[in-house]
Amino acid sequence: MISWAVAGGLAAWAVARVAAVDRVRRAEKVAVPLVSATPHVAAVAPFAALGLRLARRRGPAATAALVATALGLMVRPRRLPRPQPPAGGQVLRVLSANMFFGEGDAEVIVALVREAGADVLCLQELTADAVTQLKQAGLDDLMPHTQLELRSSKPASNGSGIYSRFPLGEGPAVPPSVNAQPTVLLGLPDGDEVELICVHPCAPGVRPWRGPTRWRAELGALPPPGKRPRVLAGDFNATLDHAAFRDVLRLGYNDAAQQTGNALVPTWGIPGMGALLPLDHVLVSPGCAVRAFSVHVVPRSDHRAVYAEIQLPGR
Repeated sequence: MISWAVAGGLAAWAVARVAAVDRVRRAEKVAVPLVSATPHVAAVAPFAALGLRLARRRGPAATAALVATALGLMVRPRRLPRPQPPAGGQVLRVLSANMFFGEGDAEVIVALVREAGADVLCLQELTADAVTQLKQAGLDDLMPHTQLELRSSKPASNGSGIYSRFPLGEGPAVPPSVNAQPTVLLGLPDGDEVELICVHPCAPGVRPWRGPTRWRAELGALPPPGKRPRVLAGDFNATLDHAAFRDVLRLGYNDAAQQTGNALVPTWGIPGMGALLPLDHVLVSPGCAVRAFSVHVVPRSDHRAVYAEIQLPGR
């Protein structure tokens, strides 16, 4: 009985993931958080199949082995770099970080900007105090152009901001959301322009105004790629195993982590327990080539910063 429970549980998980059960209203409160653990289940499944095999539970072992293969085929491609388009434009370096209600280490973030030579910095959960700390750490000298939307409501912080080395103009329109999601039009030295959106949909928690339905709606409200190159960077509160996030990719965007074979690298975790899930992303519009992607620890934040080096299509 226990052996079939193990095999059946693995099979049910695989079916739920393939069938996108997290779209179903009645199941979403449970399915949305659980489905994000699919890579962890995929890692455990082969050992479960081996254990059942050694225990001579042939039927359950065969079922578990089949499920392990299916989950492996689903997850392993995220480790494989993908061919990039022949982009010949300017290289844009983008850094994004969630500051955990403004508590993230401002000096470390500014140091990352310096070390990476970042052109753009997107920050979520940004507070007025954090803005002051970033200025004291020298960020304004590196990135004098800003678009900030501070929405503090203690103990939470719904503010976000975009810092840039280059001048900023009015960006694409984004519908109102629980968290600030500023947009800009970035003017590059060679005359090219890039649209940027600092993304931070509400977390799919259990509160009425922050439930999975609202989270899905805010992800679904992100605009599709336009005529100009576009970059979406921030805390999406979603992984590749969430149907709502895959819908965003189907608009035509590419995930920088997925393009470079780093889509399993976690960026969020419970404080004190390390990173568990890849919730932070940098998405690029068609024609942009992703040359590099990396994840960096930010002390006192529950998120890690993500960095992407993007080559634009050119004129």
